[in-house]
Amino acid sequence: MRNVTNIRMSGLGGQGVVTAAHILGSAATTQGFESTVNPFFGAEKRLAPAESYVRISKERIYERGEILSPNIIMIFHPHVITLGKCYTMPFFEGLQENGIILINSDEVIELKKADKEQLMQLKAAVYYVSATEIASEVGGTELSTNMAMLGALLGITSLVDDESFEQALTERFSGGKFVASATTAALDDAVKGKYARVTQLIEKNIEVVKAASKSVREHKLS
Repeated sequence: MRNVTNIRMSGLGGQGVVTAAHILGSAATTQGFESTVNPFFGAEKRLAPAESYVRISKERIYERGEILSPNIIMIFHPHVITLGKCYTMPFFEGLQENGIILINSDEVIELKKADKEQLMQLKAAVYYVSATEIASEVGGTELSTNMAMLGALLGITSLVDDESFEQALTERFSGGKFVASATTAALDDAVKGKYARVTQLIEKNIEVVKAASKSVREHKLS
């Protein structure tokens, strides 16, 4: 669909992929955009493949469900690439021309020659961020990896503004709870358990978002 930003988030169970999608979609709605959010996962267990799809537009969105042709692909764990822990193979399947790939990894992942050539043909922009490291050092827990990934995304694209994002984060953890599954609810509670107060959770995660937005780095394919 034209004029729609299609985002596919691929990660592993326990990384908060569903939560990240919900917060991003809520922030977009708060800012006055249309948005839809759809999670997709099989067995609800830690380290199993998990995906979420977010559509953002200034116009009415009629499509729902899986995103087959994303503009942006977010890889929350290197194993999505290196071990094929995802529902789409290769991991960039369907990426539109001039699309963006954002990868959580401390080091550049060596891609297969054919994959690299295909990404170059698509004129894809590839970015890396040490999201888990930033989450641990700034937020005090790896459970904030999803916030670091969102921070890096906003550093690249400015999809939503800081005020809308902070409002969405606040509503997620201090307002009515959005529950996609029992596992997601448990993860929300685990995140809350890492901080003495909800206000501290929000403050720390905003710090994570800001740190990641400044730390994201582009990797030139060659």
